[in-house]
Amino acid sequence: MSTVFDTPPPNFPTHEVKDILLTEFSITGIPELLFSDRDQNFLITDSNKQKYILKISNSAEKLDDLIIQHKATLFIKSNDEDLKVPHQINKIKSINKDGSIYFIRLLEFIEGNFLKNINLDDSSYYKLGEFLGRLNLSLQNFDHKYKKTDFHWDVRAVNSIRSRLSSIDNQDDKNTISYFLEAYELNVQANDLKLSKMFIHNDGNDQNILIDNKGNVIGIIDFGDMVYSYRIAEPAICMAYVGLNNIDSHQPMFNVLKGYHSKFPLKNIELRSAIYIACLRLCISVTMSAWRTKLFPSNKYLSVSNNLAWNYLNKIKNEDLTILSNEMTNYVKS
Repeated sequence: MSTVFDTPPPNFPTHEVKDILLTEFSITGIPELLFSDRDQNFLITDSNKQKYILKISNSAEKLDDLIIQHKATLFIKSNDEDLKVPHQINKIKSINKDGSIYFIRLLEFIEGNFLKNINLDDSSYYKLGEFLGRLNLSLQNFDHKYKKTDFHWDVRAVNSIRSRLSSIDNQDDKNTISYFLEAYELNVQANDLKLSKMFIHNDGNDQNILIDNKGNVIGIIDFGDMVYSYRIAEPAICMAYVGLNNIDSHQPMFNVLKGYHSKFPLKNIELRSAIYIACLRLCISVTMSAWRTKLFPSNKYLSVSNNLAWNYLNKIKNEDLTILSNEMTNYVKS
């Protein structure tokens, strides 16, 4: 069965996007194409200089996935109105193009700077963790009957990672992934019933997190990978991307986790799981890149963090993860 990951993304030309804006949303605006790996996104500026985001979903996207994103952002706002998340404007529309159905949404545009463009210090990483803790606090009682299973970006989907190993050509790289898979299974998957689960954003990387001009984390965009999974995966995923840019020091990762814990306290077993989940997230990233780059070789977005991820994995596999896990846990609780 086709998924959003092996189905080509939408390719609507600008003039068709303008028609969609006018016909479906009564907006006359200028579309600016944004980067995306599986959808097609546009920054829209209308005649009054008002900005929006127009999202055209992959033709394999399920309507339930989009509905749950909308409900989750409304739930967040009802619990913590100061957290900025992109709210859907009007109803989800659908367009038939060349025999395929595409769902189309107009979202609020959030003003801010992307985290990737900012130099951070220890206190900034702590605040980043605090933000994610607040985000999960606002989501902790959110529930929905529809829960994705075997989603490629869910850290629990270890069989999906194994299925992508054949896309990696280098045997040493395959062995590296297998090493982290085994460590994850022994230290996380084995404790599955003891680890808290909830709906999480699942993609707290520096291209999704927004800050204001004073360096405060104010919001997060792109709920497309939202999933029901381990609560600890939220800060751990952020830690993974922080690690890419701080390969010579684990301290920024420690501070993300400590900040999260200060807002949404974690159990010891969750804290000890964080480093294994962070490493597995990077294993997902590099195997997804290997698999999807072969499917869509012209999409450069698919390998944006690939070299950094491999560098980090090859470095940390030479460390004792048990010791690192204990150090991280003790630091967070100090």
